[in-house]
Amino acid sequence: MAQLAWIGLGNMGRGMCKNIVEKGNLSSPLIVYNRTASRAASFSESLGGLSKATVVSSIPDAVKPADIIFICVGDDPAVESIISSALETDDVEGKLFVDCSTIHPDTTRKIDSQIRSRGASFVACPVFGAPAMADAGQLICVLSGPRPEIEKVLPYTVGVVARANIDLTENADSESNDIGKASVMKLLGNSFILSFVEQLGEGMTFAEKSGLGSGPLKQWMELMFPGALPKYIDRMQTGDYWKREYPLFQVDLARKDARHIMSLAKDNGLRMRSLEVVDKYLKDVKEYFGERGDVAGMYGAVRKEGGLEFEN
Repeated sequence: MAQLAWIGLGNMGRGMCKNIVEKGNLSSPLIVYNRTASRAASFSESLGGLSKATVVSSIPDAVKPADIIFICVGDDPAVESIISSALETDDVEGKLFVDCSTIHPDTTRKIDSQIRSRGASFVACPVFGAPAMADAGQLICVLSGPRPEIEKVLPYTVGVVARANIDLTENADSESNDIGKASVMKLLGNSFILSFVEQLGEGMTFAEKSGLGSGPLKQWMELMFPGALPKYIDRMQTGDYWKREYPLFQVDLARKDARHIMSLAKDNGLRMRSLEVVDKYLKDVKEYFGERGDVAGMYGAVRKEGGLEFEN
């Protein structure tokens, strides 16, 4: 059995790690590294201690004994820094790196080239889903890379961290596949999510100011679009969007995604006008809430623009 390592314990990473430990049929403890060592230590204890997860103090210490190294962090510079540190390891030949982060496809292509130049291999595997879905093992994995390498990742996707895969590999010939496709798909999907949340914020504010009330709107959403969208209405109705201490989808990361997809659209002769509106409201959220800002806070920004208090 392969020795696995995990780098990054953000909102999504913790849930994915937990499910790999519990359902991944590992033959040895998962190697875990996080920039904040105390978070890694407490997480290891929550999983059952050293018999389930071994905490290391550096990225090379995570890479050296591992066969497959999963990475899940917040942005492009973080991924590039991790790859740079990982490749300082004396011998990475034959190792497989799997990146679950949401980054620009050019960054994906760049690190793929860096990794392969050292004789290692790479699979792009960004994931769709909220932290609660990560905890429940119900994410959607988007996979791109050579077929033989994707086959090594599949045992840890559906039934472990995910409920489904979107596999973008067309054939087994790595030369004919664009590994950046997974990042394009993830950013495009996130653009829908961001636009949905902004529209919900507008709809909720309109419902309140018009006298309709948010209750009928929520009922309509549950009947017409059951699933994730009504949960955002719950967060808006209950004030979770401004009460929570730690954001579920941090505003800076959301703005990074919006900038990436708008840049890609421009490269293709398009303009994502809805995301221009989204980015404006996200900027307002950041100015109001700082690091605590969450994408659902766009509701507060719309309220404030409409003459209401940011907090409902």
